[in-house]
Amino acid sequence: MKYVKLFIAVTILLIGCSQNESADKIYINAKIWTGDSVNPSATVLAIKDNKIIYVGNEIGTLDTSSAEVIDLQGKMMVPGFMDNHTHFLFGGYGLASVQLKEAKTKQDFINTIKAYCIAHPGDSWIQGGDWDHENWGGELPQKEWIDSVTGDHPLFIQRYDGHMAFANSKALSLAKISGTSSVPSGGIMIKNKQGEPTGVFKDEAMPMISKAIPDPTQTQLDEYLARAGQHAIEHGVTKVVDMSIYGGWPELQTYRKAYAANKLPLRIYSFVPLTKWASLDSFVKKNGKGDDMLHWGGVKGFVDGSLGSTTAWFYQPYLDDPNTSGLNITDTVLLRKWVLAADKAGLQVAVHAIGDRANDFILSVYDEANKVNGSNDRRFRVEHAQHLTQDAIKRFHELNVIASMHPYHLVDDGNWAAKRLDSARLRGTYAFKRMLNEGVMLTFGSDWTVAPINPLYGIYAAVTRRTGNGLNPNGWFADEKISIEQALRAYTMGNAYGSFQEKKLGVLKAGMYADLVVLNEDLFSIKPETIKDVKVLRTVINGKEVFVSR
Repeated sequence: MKYVKLFIAVTILLIGCSQNESADKIYINAKIWTGDSVNPSATVLAIKDNKIIYVGNEIGTLDTSSAEVIDLQGKMMVPGFMDNHTHFLFGGYGLASVQLKEAKTKQDFINTIKAYCIAHPGDSWIQGGDWDHENWGGELPQKEWIDSVTGDHPLFIQRYDGHMAFANSKALSLAKISGTSSVPSGGIMIKNKQGEPTGVFKDEAMPMISKAIPDPTQTQLDEYLARAGQHAIEHGVTKVVDMSIYGGWPELQTYRKAYAANKLPLRIYSFVPLTKWASLDSFVKKNGKGDDMLHWGGVKGFVDGSLGSTTAWFYQPYLDDPNTSGLNITDTVLLRKWVLAADKAGLQVAVHAIGDRANDFILSVYDEANKVNGSNDRRFRVEHAQHLTQDAIKRFHELNVIASMHPYHLVDDGNWAAKRLDSARLRGTYAFKRMLNEGVMLTFGSDWTVAPINPLYGIYAAVTRRTGNGLNPNGWFADEKISIEQALRAYTMGNAYGSFQEKKLGVLKAGMYADLVVLNEDLFSIKPETIKDVKVLRTVINGKEVFVSR
């Protein structure tokens, strides 16, 4: 990249700027995908303070005596990527914790945990992990595998989908869990033939262990934010929606603290659990909903679990576990009550639904809320919307419900989903194309830490639908592949709409906030299968370069 700082009294006129208006920063010689249907491409973009003042191609007269001109030498510029669903502070924790996603065998799993414990002596809790038992054939881990290598560490590590976790004997002891412990509704504790816990807990059973884990200190949460923020901006993410892990309020407190100290690394929309809607309603009445950098006012609930943990809620049983069709992990009567109440209070409601039955249920609740609570710009969201019938896809459009989807999940799920579901149900899996054809508002994200936060991975997955096992080179259900432009829109303007900021973010045009990303390749000129290898060169938030690749 070539930097050119102009401190001479040359004047350039850029269409859209007044003759007396000066720019702080001008990017030239770029391949700009603006996302603006009126002006879809450009080569020049000018910024004043934190706003874009011009996007176009022509040079004329403008005072640039204090402007920085940056020659992008033909590199691609796009609006800042936004992630519609993260567990942001836990992601910051996970970056420094044990990493098990690449453990391909039982022994890899054990050895990786052993190495981590040797490198981190003591008796602190070990969390994170992101393991996948399907990597070694589907056998669930057992506490006996790792008790001898974890030493004094209590361990409670999650499957990568976050709906199943694994504890060692030290953790079971601290949580006072035995084979006779009662299991909450909506959860499962796996037992061995002797009736003792193996260490595996699913969904609403997971708090049986996690309740024994000390809450992170404020200092630790601050560290998680700094770590997560740097990781995100290095991948071109300029805004995240945080669906929380620590209960919502600790996250929001951490973000407000950072914001007050001018240390918030990127834009954040902070959600709290749906169960706490009344507390959020009171908080909003006293404090408002924040501003364009940090805002709140959304609640997130759950209908079911996940496909990988066999807790996603379907009408029919799983092929490989015919004794279950999944779980509705939240009581449906309570879930309906909370959704209607939160919506009536003016809060945005987002609910996790993966199985076909789960999606149908929450769409019915949203339909009822529309009728009971009256007309409103509510923007209901379904998080994941993963396995749908054609009727459900139509209902998304009819009810104006946002499909908050996570394309990189299919890279993993496609490796083994046929073990769980028949072809008819698989046909409605990650139905991006049909969603768009029906006019559904589609937004994309990662669900980090479930999948990498890198948006280019998500774009790659949506465009190619290649699975991690290499068995679907032309795409898993290839007719659901979408175009690069459609995927970009889901990561930019779609996410802006999903958080009520479409008039300020998601498009590169005059008057919008100057949030943008520069890439080392033109996504439209390379082979789709190489999109995952594209690198971020610059990330700009509010007109400031917060990341520059060296």
